[in-house]
Amino acid sequence: MTNASNRTIAILGANGRLGRVVAAAFADAGWRVIAVTRSGAPVVGVDAEPRKADALKRKELIEACNGCGVIFNGLNPVYTKWRTQVMPLACNVIAAARSNGAMHLFPGNVYNYGSTIPAGVDADAPQVGDHSKARLRIEAENLFRRAAEKDDVKTLIIRAGDFFGGTGTGSWFDLFVAAKVAKGRVTYPGPMNVVHSWAYLPDLADAFVRLAESADELPDFDRFHFEGHSISGQEMKEAMERTAGRELKPSRFPWLFLRLGAWLVPMWREVNDISYLWDRPHRLDGAKLEQVAGPLRHTALDTAVASAMRDQGIALGAIRQGSRALPSFAA
Repeated sequence: MTNASNRTIAILGANGRLGRVVAAAFADAGWRVIAVTRSGAPVVGVDAEPRKADALKRKELIEACNGCGVIFNGLNPVYTKWRTQVMPLACNVIAAARSNGAMHLFPGNVYNYGSTIPAGVDADAPQVGDHSKARLRIEAENLFRRAAEKDDVKTLIIRAGDFFGGTGTGSWFDLFVAAKVAKGRVTYPGPMNVVHSWAYLPDLADAFVRLAESADELPDFDRFHFEGHSISGQEMKEAMERTAGRELKPSRFPWLFLRLGAWLVPMWREVNDISYLWDRPHRLDGAKLEQVAGPLRHTALDTAVASAMRDQGIALGAIRQGSRALPSFAA
């Protein structure tokens, strides 16, 4: 059984981009935070107890979560390892939650709805496993549901769009969209008029805190959507222009180049699988989450974009003077 009175949370992947922000949010809310990482290194700037564990080793993970009442699952292997690691990690996290009587918080994504994702997506929308990442995510969430039904391991999922904000790299925003701002360019992966779902990480982390603190009255398995910022590429570009204080020229993302090279570069093949998300408009309906967690923090778009750009080391004042150039992984 979950010990709902235990305000100790183990953050798995605490040195990852999402894990760091979530750890800080729970610590700021007065929770005791255990930061579980492969290295056991402290999380800079967060009041947390560091613990070391390889999440692929079940015994290590169970021991590292000892004493917690909640486990936040921030584990996310690189795309090329999803087929071999997503399900073993999911099984090990459930084992750790079961052993410690902990509730499991999981950050979901929109892959579950497949390449036919509807324009408006509520938490109960049909899931379509028409590509490998969709199938794996659906399989993992079905595992969580079965564990809740059979073993009383409670899992609550908040599904969100593409991340921006927070330090570190690995999101579309920092690797491509904002990477050439200092050169006066925005590299956008899709048509500029298509609505895309974004999640500003500090707001998403706060939503997880709110959900955890409202969990007592919720079922043992439930899914919620984080609405975040549902905006077009043009709206993102305009927010970045207001932040940078200059006009930015849109650049095309090299999808054709990636498709041609997908046979040789496995990561490009994996990225190509989800290219449809930039062509199909989609907006997550967050009404269900707000019904149980109350009004959520929603940082204004310009403020969130400015913070995200600063987090990536983009000196906004220097950009206005055209004096700083950033390295970019975009072609």
